[in-house]
Amino acid sequence: MVVDDQSRMTRKPPRRVRRVLARFQRSRDGSTAIEFALLAFPFFLLIFATIEAVIAFAGEQLLENAVDTMARQVRTGQVKNLSEEQFRTKFCAEISLMISCAAKEDPNDQKLYLDVREFATFAAIPNYIPKQSADQFSDLDSSDFDYTPGGPKSINIVRAYYRWEVMTDIVRPFITNIRKDGEMPRDYLMVATAAFRNENFP
Repeated sequence: MVVDDQSRMTRKPPRRVRRVLARFQRSRDGSTAIEFALLAFPFFLLIFATIEAVIAFAGEQLLENAVDTMARQVRTGQVKNLSEEQFRTKFCAEISLMISCAAKEDPNDQKLYLDVREFATFAAIPNYIPKQSADQFSDLDSSDFDYTPGGPKSINIVRAYYRWEVMTDIVRPFITNIRKDGEMPRDYLMVATAAFRNENFP
């Protein structure tokens, strides 16, 4: 018997084939794995971004505590015989729990900046972050930074700046606020300041 092509196309598949196809349609054994594969990357990226933001916040708190500690030593005259390198070493010891720094750093890759100075009045103390230009991501201008702590009853400032490198791409556009010339923003500039009048130490 001759069967034309149209009848072949409209003929139903055998019952056994239909049963296999029906089981395949009902089976969802691999759907969870596929959904996890699709969602895992953005999920873990979000987790890493949250963790990094929390660690950066904790690091900034540590920097502020170190500034308060070292400012107290300036105020009471405990650092009057310390050199700039010795002061920096003591400061690094205060933040070594989470932040790495050294008594001497490569000027082209410096992370920690310290500014310890005496001022004539509180009004003369700068209340802004010194930058090289008005650009939003302009690099830090440290040309005026110095280490000249004053004597008894003098007005002083202790400022610390730290370049915290942001590793997670998803948060980098939102929290980076500084960059070197010709580079993409990758650092979050941590800032801590203490202004005070020294005690009348001997």
